[in-house]
Amino acid sequence: MTVTEDAASPANPARPVRAIAPPDPDAVARVVEAALAEDLGDGDPTSDGLFAPEATATMSLLVKEPGTVAGLPVVAAVFAALDGAVVVTALAADGDVIAAVPAEIARIYGPARALLAGERTALNLLGRLSGIATLTARCVAELEGTDATLLDTRKTTAGLRDLEKYAVRCGGGTNHRFNLGAALLVKDNHKRLAGGVAVAAIKLRRTHPELSLEVEAETLNEVRACLDAGVDRILLDNMAPDELRAAVALCAGRARTEASGGITLANLRAVAATGVDFVSLGALTHSAKALDVSLEVVL
Repeated sequence: MTVTEDAASPANPARPVRAIAPPDPDAVARVVEAALAEDLGDGDPTSDGLFAPEATATMSLLVKEPGTVAGLPVVAAVFAALDGAVVVTALAADGDVIAAVPAEIARIYGPARALLAGERTALNLLGRLSGIATLTARCVAELEGTDATLLDTRKTTAGLRDLEKYAVRCGGGTNHRFNLGAALLVKDNHKRLAGGVAVAAIKLRRTHPELSLEVEAETLNEVRACLDAGVDRILLDNMAPDELRAAVALCAGRARTEASGGITLANLRAVAATGVDFVSLGALTHSAKALDVSLEVVL
């Protein structure tokens, strides 16, 4: 498969190019392999019965509602896995904001059987990832003018975490830890089983001094306990704005603060205005609506 880019396409918005760390190629390959196996486990007798192996086609990849693009490399990987003769010409880039729709973001040429076999898998992944990027971009826009950084969470679709966190980056968000081993995060059940904030923090500082330590606090008293234990970051869980402001004042210069729980697009800015360093939003990945995309034959 060949991938080319057309920087002069009108689908490319006039804005500075933003560097986005790409998804892990191994993760992309695993997802594509699993998705194609799911869809092509019994082959594609419809396409095979209608078109000869040498038949070719050209298709236009369209975004049909305003949003932020994410997943073009994954689309390319889908068709590469099916037939190396497919040529994908990208007319936009991941992270591009598409306002005028419908907009063509790629032109795809190759064996008709391969294009038809990979169509649904490519669109499913592109729509899902672009939906996450779109919601993330809206949330980032809400935070403009505040000092808060938008974070995602581990509330991702099983098997798709690397790709979904990539989509968050495409939308301008920041990734929280990718897995349990990336950092120490003491949640409510950890505290209950360990015997409280102080016990948990002291033990983890001893057993894993190389990792950053974050502890969830549900009350201002727990915030004080976290500060006494010397944690690096405090997760302020489901706190009202007044409580968040009080917690931020307590933590000033001693620990960074992260607001989480009950946060929506509607109240995001009010939460950020309390002065927290981070706002984490599980909805970025678990509740984003897929962007409307399609693949149409060019006649």
